[in-house]
Amino acid sequence: MRRKVVVIVLLLTLLLPLALFAGGQKEEAKKVVLYSAHTQEIIDALAPRFKSETGIDAEVVKMGSGDVISRVKAEKDNPQCDVIWSIGGEQLEANSNLLQKYTPKDWDKIEDVFKVGTNWLPYTGIVMVFIVNTKIVPENLTPQKWTDLSDPRLKGQISSARADKSGSSYMQLATVLNIYKDRGWDVYESILKNFVLSGSSSAVPRFVNDGEQAVGITLEDNAYRYVKGGGPVKIVYPKDGTTAGPDGIALVKGAPHPEAAKAFIDWALSKPIQDFLVEKMGRRAVRTDGAVSPGLPPLSSIKTVPYDFGWSASHKEEFVKHWTELVQKLGL
Repeated sequence: MRRKVVVIVLLLTLLLPLALFAGGQKEEAKKVVLYSAHTQEIIDALAPRFKSETGIDAEVVKMGSGDVISRVKAEKDNPQCDVIWSIGGEQLEANSNLLQKYTPKDWDKIEDVFKVGTNWLPYTGIVMVFIVNTKIVPENLTPQKWTDLSDPRLKGQISSARADKSGSSYMQLATVLNIYKDRGWDVYESILKNFVLSGSSSAVPRFVNDGEQAVGITLEDNAYRYVKGGGPVKIVYPKDGTTAGPDGIALVKGAPHPEAAKAFIDWALSKPIQDFLVEKMGRRAVRTDGAVSPGLPPLSSIKTVPYDFGWSASHKEEFVKHWTELVQKLGL
């Protein structure tokens, strides 16, 4: 009898850690860790919805785009993040070695024009715009082109995020260089001298809406939120051209919760979520069957220029270095 008890105790001793481990694995499978540069508003709307629809907890770490990449790089030997959720395509393209290729469930429903990434996926369509405070800037002085932002009357009146910290701000820089080619840096420097730099891209339209600056360079959806909210602002699409492309979502290589990560990506690219982003947040869907916001003009009516993510990504270090030198030169 005593021998039988001893055997049972030994078996329990061996099996209990395995049971606990299996239980831990089960719990871990119910979580996905997301590093995101999304606005808090979008995170607050979507993270609980994902949990309610899938049963998987979404643990979101919000930070700037540059910080997202820096942290994933620092953790590459022991990844803590599963999905990079909504940062600029250049940063994902430049760091595609940190990402795991994944083909989402509805890949055939994604617009071909947005399928531009290496190991990363299009999440929403974004457009670079100006947001203008109509109480500060009279109609006849409203900037219509990138070059109009160099007007001396706008000194200290243009809000922009830092190109060394913000993926969208870096895209603004690359957009000017792309449009003006050999004159690009001269044009950009003439604009930069009027900037008030912000550490946060989401703060740019708020500053303009609140009257702290007259003009901001931002993403269309960030600007549209204040227009829709009844603020004294309007959106201007630069007549000399702008960039329309996707921001990205990506599975991190070695993600600790890969199946939950794939479930999140599939969910984020599903029609209901894409339509939600369009209707509630002012984003543009990347799906062929996605909704179109009634408050935004069709993309066909906006002058866009072809934008090569590979080009902008491969030159990022060089461009940011020169941008930093200009910022120091101008004392910004």
